[in-house]
Order: sequence, then C-alpha cells, then structure tokens
Amino acid sequence: MNIERAVPEELAALREAFGVDDEGASALGWEAVHAFEAEHGVVLPEPYRTFVAEVSDGSFQGPPEYGLVGLAESAKGQDLGRPFPLAEPWMWEDDDGGHADPDAVVEQVVHQGSLNLGTDGCGMDWHLVVTGPHRGQIWQVTDVGALPFGAEFGHTTAAPGFAGWVRHWAAGQEWFDAESAQ
Repeated sequence: MNIERAVPEELAALREAFGVDDEGASALGWEAVHAFEAEHGVVLPEPYRTFVAEVSDGSFQGPPEYGLVGLAESAKGQDLGRPFPLAEPWMWEDDDGGHADPDAVVEQVVHQGSLNLGTDGCGMDWHLVVTGPHRGQIWQVTDVGALPFGAEFGHTTAAPGFAGWVRHWAAGQEWFDAESAQ
C-alpha cells in the first residue's frame, strides 16, 4: 500500500471502478484539496488524495453500498488532526477494551483521525484513516465495533488502503472475505 504517491495504474482502476468518464469535471481540483488539508492540518493519503483532486469528489456508485461521499461531507463532525485511536480490531459490544471510559474511546473511533467515506447501511460505515500510525488504512466502524479492512480479528497485518478496498468491491467480493484483497 503506497500512501505517499499516487500510482497512475491505481488511478485508472479507480476511475474505471467508479465509472468516472467526465475528464475530471467531478473532481475538486488541487487548489481545493490543498485548502482542505491546510484547514484540517492533514495531508490526505494517496491515492485517495489524487482521486478527489483529479478524478471525482465522491460517487453515487459504491463503494460503499450507498455511494462514496464527497470530501467535505466525509469530514463533517470529524477531528482529523487527532490520531485515529485504534491499533487493532475492537468489538466494544462484548468488551470494554480495558478502557476506564470505553464510551469515550468509541466516540474517538467514530470521530477522530478519519474521514467517513460512507455507509453500507445498518450502522456499518467505512472510514479512511488520515492521521496516526494507521494512516491510509480503511476501517469498518459499526455500532458494535471496528476493524481494519483486510485484517481478521486477532491479526495485526497491514490492511490494504483505498485502492485495495475499491478493487475488492469492484471484483464483487464480500467484505468479510477481505483477506483476498491483499
């Protein structure tokens, strides 16, 4: 997973997966992306950064199921400057994670260090981590827990980023079968 430089082949695959053929008309442009980054004190991970600047700022077509939300909408209610708090999957429905105030940590997971890319419905949202050691990873955050895309519970292997997540969806694979995306 390369989160520092956009690879042309990945951008072409993203353009195809989202069905974008408008020559960048639906993209934000670099000036808007740089302004967003300055306002929020972050540098977006690649290839998502170049995708929103040059290809498209969101899509009615998935992933996720109800479409990829635009950059400004994905940042609503998010504190992007603070690091994403999890390092491994956590099912808070069954476990307090050893936290003195687990509800406070759940609130951080939902609103800190990540963009909310959209939802599959039923409280299953997808987040792109933009701050912290897991920058570039995609996490599924639900009402019962959170886990990185591409990692099973108990494993801490690096999860594929935005391009791997989209590639997995475009291949028609089930989310729970994310190991094949690596």
